[in-house]
Amino acid sequence: MKYFWLLPFWLGASFSLAQQSSITEADGYSCMGIDYSKKQTEQLALQDAKRQAVEFSKSYIESTTEMENFNLKRDLVTAFAQAEVQVVDIIESAWDDPSSGDCYRIKIQAEVIPIAKDYNRVAAEAGFSEDPSAPLSVKLWTNSSELLENQRLSIYVKANKPFFGRIIYTDASGTQLQLLPNPYREEVYFQGGVVYEIPSGLDQFDLIVSAPFGQESVALYASTSPLGELKSTNLGPVLEVQSEDIPKKTRGIKVKKRPTNNLNNPSSTPEIAEFAEASLNLITRPGS
Repeated sequence: MKYFWLLPFWLGASFSLAQQSSITEADGYSCMGIDYSKKQTEQLALQDAKRQAVEFSKSYIESTTEMENFNLKRDLVTAFAQAEVQVVDIIESAWDDPSSGDCYRIKIQAEVIPIAKDYNRVAAEAGFSEDPSAPLSVKLWTNSSELLENQRLSIYVKANKPFFGRIIYTDASGTQLQLLPNPYREEVYFQGGVVYEIPSGLDQFDLIVSAPFGQESVALYASTSPLGELKSTNLGPVLEVQSEDIPKKTRGIKVKKRPTNNLNNPSSTPEIAEFAEASLNLITRPGS
């Protein structure tokens, strides 16, 4: 895929819905006693931190999501209560001073991923994609999922609420290009309810199919907090991303505290960032 000057083009569209999750920081703590080895104690502390992350995310969703249907809200909270937890980063970990006991503490940045089947059902029935009070929901689509040589690709994005976003395109050779933000269109924060087209506006490129051909992909990463930074090389109109693990690096976000009415106990409001990821696979072929 080459990038040239912008010229809009439209074919049969291909759509993708995002996986939603939340990212937070949580502490875990455990002591050896007489029953556990050091390794077991470290694992128990990690499990404790993961439980805290789930509890933070469940409470956040319960307190910030406005839903008239009580049963759907209960199902949503349950989807987070039974969530999978993936460790994004170990922020710090240490054993206590031996004089104070053989105890271990850990602080992690964790991604809390609700049960997809249950979450997607609730999101569809409650209309999350158009509701700014719902958890972050993004849509990603293109003008076509199969393109021939010299055809142009257009990418479209829409969310239900304001978000920080990044779009990565991976061509058939494996080259990873950051299409947005880019040197000519540096915006990283986007409004909800608005369809954004890439390329358009200030972009100084178009996406035109060329060799090598094969499977390519486009990915959207979105969050209510600023995304983690990536190493990149300026190619002029776009950036070539150097990181081999873009999803993990992107999840290294700067989480922010949620609003609270409990002024006497500000520590009860854990830092939470809503996160969503969507991707589409494309096929490019030589012209006939």
